[in-house]
Amino acid sequence: MNIAEWLARRAATDPGRAALFSGTRCVADYGAFHARAGRIAGWLGAQGIGAGDRVALVLHNQPDYLTLLFGIWYAGAAAVPVNARLHGREVAFILGDAGARLCFVSPALAGGIADATGCAVHAVHPDLLSEIDSAPQVASPAPRDPQDLAWLFYTSGTTGRPKGVMITHRMLTVMSLAYATDVDRPDACDAVLYAAPMSHGAGIYAMLHVLCGARHVCPESGGFDPAEIFALARHHDNIQMFAAPTMVRRLTDVARETGQSGQGLRTVIYAGGPMYQADILDAVDTFGAIFVQVYGQGECPMAITALSRHDVADRSHPRWRERLGSVGRAQSAVRLRIGDADGAPLPPGTVGEVMVQGDPVMPGYWQNPEGSADALRGGWLWTGDMGALDEDGYLTLHDRSKDMIISGGSNIYPREVEEVLLSHPQVQEVSVVGRPHPDWGEEVVAFVVGDAPDAALDQLCLEQIARFKRPRTYLRLSELPKNNYGKVLKTELRARLAADDAP
Repeated sequence: MNIAEWLARRAATDPGRAALFSGTRCVADYGAFHARAGRIAGWLGAQGIGAGDRVALVLHNQPDYLTLLFGIWYAGAAAVPVNARLHGREVAFILGDAGARLCFVSPALAGGIADATGCAVHAVHPDLLSEIDSAPQVASPAPRDPQDLAWLFYTSGTTGRPKGVMITHRMLTVMSLAYATDVDRPDACDAVLYAAPMSHGAGIYAMLHVLCGARHVCPESGGFDPAEIFALARHHDNIQMFAAPTMVRRLTDVARETGQSGQGLRTVIYAGGPMYQADILDAVDTFGAIFVQVYGQGECPMAITALSRHDVADRSHPRWRERLGSVGRAQSAVRLRIGDADGAPLPPGTVGEVMVQGDPVMPGYWQNPEGSADALRGGWLWTGDMGALDEDGYLTLHDRSKDMIISGGSNIYPREVEEVLLSHPQVQEVSVVGRPHPDWGEEVVAFVVGDAPDAALDQLCLEQIARFKRPRTYLRLSELPKNNYGKVLKTELRARLAADDAP
């Protein structure tokens, strides 16, 4: 089934329901949303785009993002959403690797992209939209099989060239239905707010909200502005939104500085990086029980585990802190395993690689058989994340397998050390990495944003974790290097250490 069938069904039953908003202004109901998606498909057909072709979206958040995305699917093509914050060379690599036939781009980005790639680049401005609106309308989405490519998602590429994850129509369908079962249950009274890039975790939730007839709100700023989010939440009410952990921290800080209560925010799903306990405790104290954590990756998008709003807010369970430090339990459409180096299951409480199996798992990487064979072994996706399951099925992540530090033969998981250091009030951010050591193999180094004294951080570590896990060096930065999705670039931190240690 073509996932875009959900828009056609909603438009058929409720065409007058408000659908797309720019800020507080409604720009399309579901009938108009469906009609424009059909005309986009007709226009694409006139450009020679058909079933299986790849069409890229390099756009800032805007309502037309959704009409173009669904229009691509109506045409039977596959979408290649690309983060608009990427460098032109990075965009060119993705478009070339994907074999994109056509690219829709925000006008401000058009020149650089057109110069860097051979595919047809079309800036989304009023003239193009007027041309599209004069195209013949495709009446319904093109038939697609469940295993057909719908969304070609490129990994963030923190350790090298990004890989294209093949996301099928079946994956999107199962992921969306699992969201309604395990994460949150949206309905037509809700509004979904797109403050994070729609090319990533925020946009991939659009399909279920279309099926439910919810409102889709793009901030007029096109991005993340806490004051604007609070104002839109008060206006629209029943807001659901996706946020990276750094965005949750910023919302909390601004709310406390300005006296905001978060009125109108119903659900905030956080994912995409480690959420430290100090940050989520502050957020719940400020906004209440509105937070749900999701763990997934492009290879199994947003569908591995979920930590419910009850678990995030509960303080009555005897192990509530351990649960809050977890990423929750397996979502309904997948099986989890903690495996050893050979993939054999490990007992509860033992750290190993997180492995996942189920319909939301990718069939492989685009034109990358070696990468696919490495990630998909024995019927399981090997995530590259290290974690442990408790007796109740709660998964606690420790780190990426490549980030684990081995010092003197002992495994050290950076996140455990980072959690301790972040509990100091004078530490805003921290990232822990390993540095080669001639005697111990590696030693622990902490990059710290904040002015907490070294001695105080040492004492904090000695009080809470084993002595061998304590950082041997604290290096101060004004901010941690991050990619365009807000993930800390530990590869860059290691490169800085290597440069400092070079003779």
